[in-house]
Amino acid sequence: MADDKKNAFLTDVQTLRANAKKSLDDGAVTATYKGDVKTTIDILQAVVATELVCVLRYTMHAISVEGLTSESVGAEFNEHAASERKHMLAAANRIDQLGGVPNFNPEGLATRSATEYGNGGNLVEMVKQDLIAERVVIEHYQELIRYFGDNDPTTRIMLEGFLADEEDHATDLHDLLVAHEGKPFLN
Repeated sequence: MADDKKNAFLTDVQTLRANAKKSLDDGAVTATYKGDVKTTIDILQAVVATELVCVLRYTMHAISVEGLTSESVGAEFNEHAASERKHMLAAANRIDQLGGVPNFNPEGLATRSATEYGNGGNLVEMVKQDLIAERVVIEHYQELIRYFGDNDPTTRIMLEGFLADEEDHATDLHDLLVAHEGKPFLN
C-alpha cells in the first residue's frame, strides 16, 4: 500500500506510450509541457539577439583593444565571445525544439537585445561596457529562470547554465577593471 501511494503521481507505462504516439507533429512538446510555447519562443528570440549582440561587442573589443595588456585582455574578450556564441546557439536550438525558427536577422537586432552593442573606446571603457552588459543579462536571466520555474525545466536549466557563465564573466571583468583602475568600479 505504501508503495502505491508513493508512486501514485507516476503515469503508467501504457499511458505514456499511448500519449507519445499522439501529436507526433509536436516533436519534443508533449501534453505535459506546462509553459506557453509561443511566449517561450518569443523570450528565447530575445535571448538569441542578446547573446548575438554580446558576441559582436566582445569580438569588436577583442580586435580594437590597445595598450600594454591588450593581448591578454583581447584573449579574455575572445573567450567571452566564444561563450556567448555557445549560449546563442543553445537558445536557438531550444527554439527549434519548441517548433520555432530562430531569428538571426540583423535587421532590428539591437531592439530585440537586452544589452547594447557599445561604442568601443579605451580598454577601461570597453571593460565597463562589457561589465554593464553582463550585469544586465545576469538580472534578466535571473528573472527568466524564476518565470520558467517548473513550467519549462529544460529552458530554465539552460538559462541557469548561462547565468553561471555570465556571473563568471562579470567577475573576470570586474577583476580586469580593478587591475587597470586600481579601485573597484562597484561598491
